[in-house]
Amino acid sequence: MPRPPGHGPDFEVRRQKIIDIAATLFARQGYAATSINDLGQAVGLARGALYYYIGSKENLLIEIQSRVMDPLLARARQIAGLDENPLLRLRLLSESLLTIILRRLDHIWVYEHDYRSLTGDYLKTLLGQRAEFEQLVRDLLAEVVGQGAFRALEPRLATLQFLNLHNHTYQWVKPDGQWDAAFLSREYCATLFRGFAASGIALPDVEEQAAAFKRDRPDLPLDPEAGWQPASVAS
Repeated sequence: MPRPPGHGPDFEVRRQKIIDIAATLFARQGYAATSINDLGQAVGLARGALYYYIGSKENLLIEIQSRVMDPLLARARQIAGLDENPLLRLRLLSESLLTIILRRLDHIWVYEHDYRSLTGDYLKTLLGQRAEFEQLVRDLLAEVVGQGAFRALEPRLATLQFLNLHNHTYQWVKPDGQWDAAFLSREYCATLFRGFAASGIALPDVEEQAAAFKRDRPDLPLDPEAGWQPASVAS
């Protein structure tokens, strides 16, 4: 939502805090069950003042979804387009996905549970983004199969196996727990890659390759939000 004329410099800072609080409430209570009055009480604003910052309740849901999908998809496109072997690109994409999951657990909960509360073009856009991300994963899996490192896989099922293992992490992971995104990605990919591997094929040391990539390519951090500037939603 672009800043209307007359808004002071603290407008966007306050609005971003409201979005954070809304994500927490929606994750705890559900989007549909959270009223504007609930939001107003949580942020200390009357209904009129709250609308001044957010425009509408749906705008909050749009912003929360965008905070997840926009930076993640942008980074996934970069990773998929690298001139690196597809096995390494899958590993990098895995860690990038897990990084944003651990950082934005409340947002991910809302993203997974409440996205169908969006309407019209907003829902269409989000579904298109989700489909594009799935296609990036599917294409990378197909590349590995084409190289002979993975056995013949049913593309849709293999994609779901990859995504489901990652996407359900938000239900139990602790952001300050013993397992960070790099560790989880290493373990997840080891399990998946061994299960997908073609008979008699020795897979390359993808962890050694991932470490080398992180060392040699600081210009492309796996954190999807590194350097990311969120776009505002039109009111």
